Amino acid sequence: MKSLFYWILLVPIHLFAQSVPDQKFVQEVVTLHGSTTGLPQGKVDHILLKNNQPIAAIAGKSVQLRDGKWIVVSNEKTAPIALPAIPGTEILTSVPYQNGYAIGCSEGLYFYQNGKNPERIFPKNELYSWSLRNVAALVTDSKGRLWFGSEEGVGYLDGSNWKLFTGKEGLPYNQFTCAAAGPDGIVWFGTKKGAIQIDNEQFKYRFSRRWLPGDHVYSIAIQADNGTAWIGTDQGISQITRQSISLEQKARIFTKQVEERHNRMGFVAQSHLKEQFNVASSEVAISDNDGMYTSMYGAAQAFRYAATGDPEAKALADRSFKACKWLVDITHEKGFPARVIIPVDWPEKVNETHSREDNLRNQQHDPMWKDIYPRFPKSKDGKYYWKCDTSSDELAGHFFFYGIYYDLVAKTDEEKQAVRDVVGDITDHLIRHGYKLVDHDGKVTRWGDFSPEYFNSVYGYDQRGLNSAVMLSFLNVARHVTGDKKYDAEAKILRDKYNYHINAMHPKEFFPPENVVPWDNNICLMSLYGLINYETDPSLLLMYRQGLEVAWQHISKQKNAFWDAIYAALANRFTQQADQKMFENKGLFPENRLYASKVVKGHYKGNYRADFILENLQKIPLDLVGYTMDNTHRLDVVFDSSPMQEKNIGWRTDGYALPIDERGHVRQDRDGFALLASEGDGHDEHEGTFFLLPYYMAYYHGLLGSGDAR
Repeated sequence: MKSLFYWILLVPIHLFAQSVPDQKFVQEVVTLHGSTTGLPQGKVDHILLKNNQPIAAIAGKSVQLRDGKWIVVSNEKTAPIALPAIPGTEILTSVPYQNGYAIGCSEGLYFYQNGKNPERIFPKNELYSWSLRNVAALVTDSKGRLWFGSEEGVGYLDGSNWKLFTGKEGLPYNQFTCAAAGPDGIVWFGTKKGAIQIDNEQFKYRFSRRWLPGDHVYSIAIQADNGTAWIGTDQGISQITRQSISLEQKARIFTKQVEERHNRMGFVAQSHLKEQFNVASSEVAISDNDGMYTSMYGAAQAFRYAATGDPEAKALADRSFKACKWLVDITHEKGFPARVIIPVDWPEKVNETHSREDNLRNQQHDPMWKDIYPRFPKSKDGKYYWKCDTSSDELAGHFFFYGIYYDLVAKTDEEKQAVRDVVGDITDHLIRHGYKLVDHDGKVTRWGDFSPEYFNSVYGYDQRGLNSAVMLSFLNVARHVTGDKKYDAEAKILRDKYNYHINAMHPKEFFPPENVVPWDNNICLMSLYGLINYETDPSLLLMYRQGLEVAWQHISKQKNAFWDAIYAALANRFTQQADQKMFENKGLFPENRLYASKVVKGHYKGNYRADFILENLQKIPLDLVGYTMDNTHRLDVVFDSSPMQEKNIGWRTDGYALPIDERGHVRQDRDGFALLASEGDGHDEHEGTFFLLPYYMAYYHGLLGSGDAR
């Protein structure tokens, strides 16, 4: 029987300390205006606001937005400002400032007052002293500060003091075209590649089809009442609205999105857009990882149910469990989970697409590609096809979900027995085949080998740490769910004979780069969640805590709320265990009596920041269409110069990955350091699971603080 102490450790912190966060934050929402709403084609030369309604000058016409449509109106012209010529330079822009004007020129910044000669200004502070060139953007903000944009960077004058910014201080780009001021000191700069918002000296870069119809910005106008930005580009107008929303409201939006566009027979995955960028053209699709993605959605709803008691959450978690169990029940052998299930009348001819000839072609560039046919066998009842060659991604998702579902959702004996059955079936299949996932051809799947022989081969040595942790996790989950001690006996064999627990202390590869793939982070951390939560041996917990830190150090700079939440939950649990004196048994590691105390001291507190979890959750866009985003031109990034590293990998000058709303990835299982990325180039919409799971997991574990993301 487990001690009361063990069960206390499983009680989530939120039950004592936290309620659902209803604090509002600013969510930026984009509406793009183009020919479909009556906007003439051509660059938007100018935008002005009249009664907070935009009037735009395009192709010699003046158009105004009325009831969602742009109509031609009479031209409204303003008299040009009479400014003196400045010898040796070209005037690019000007703005009223104090009792005169600030004038931006090709060679410098000038102040001008009537009756006086223009005076050239040289911005200077403790870091920089600039003789400005191409001052193409000037604006006075709502606090009376004069801002400029030039080739050197941006800056503002507050009284007699200058504050200057380059890429080192976070400026993304410096080819300026215009500027505009909003409320609360916010300023916007237009550039030849996107728009830059500066709020409290924090930079937000808005470019690509996610934010703008075209990247060359010619004009910007900001509503004084609510900060809505109207951005005129070479291909239309972007309306970026600042909406007040809470995390819980955002979660409801994403749950609705999943249910309306991403639910296929209970399976959850991305959807395909028949018309690029148009979510109204969405149709359900399949992925290689339907099992994992459905498991993640089910886990999100399980955490939601545990945290809120919402009956809808239980119903969705139940549905997800049944779908995942169906993947196991439909296949050729007890305990083998399929990747995908589709009806036989699925429009794509999957076995023609995945033909034997296709397998051989794939082997030309990937010799380990499995030549198996059919890749979609037919179910015994003849109604469905199911996809084989199942991977460790799928298994990690299944076991992650099953443990959470068993603990937090399954209430009746019937519900719990269903979990015991499926977990036992999968685990027994692996044990029966020597810790391998064996396909309908009698051979191991490409990524389903957890055997000692594989780890000691030239092909599997690099998977040794990860797959050892994964296999031990499966056994821990199986023992916890089924109560069968035979799984403890199997784990002991793997530890005593093959050192799986030692391998698990290095669960992530760091080098060479070709061995470092982002989806391994999902596999690793989801597996560590089951491995550590269901481990009761103090000596193993100390070792696995080290393994958790090793994995975390590799990914901690990505500001990924899902990975951060898993790490934080497990690290906090270790802190609780240390506070309960769980590791003070002097019999632990007698050959090195300092080991236990050293690990406890070094890893007592988790090395994470809760505000990063909040920041990531707030910044995930409401628009989850996958866009291509090329950040390689940015001034605020540092390229990874590691040996053998592929091109276009890097991070911001502060050492962290670019924010999720400024890069091509919205899925939380991708490489945040990829500066050139795409997720379907507008042909796929991704499911809201990538907000829902980290949100409800962080909420359940008491990890959500308060305050706005910056």
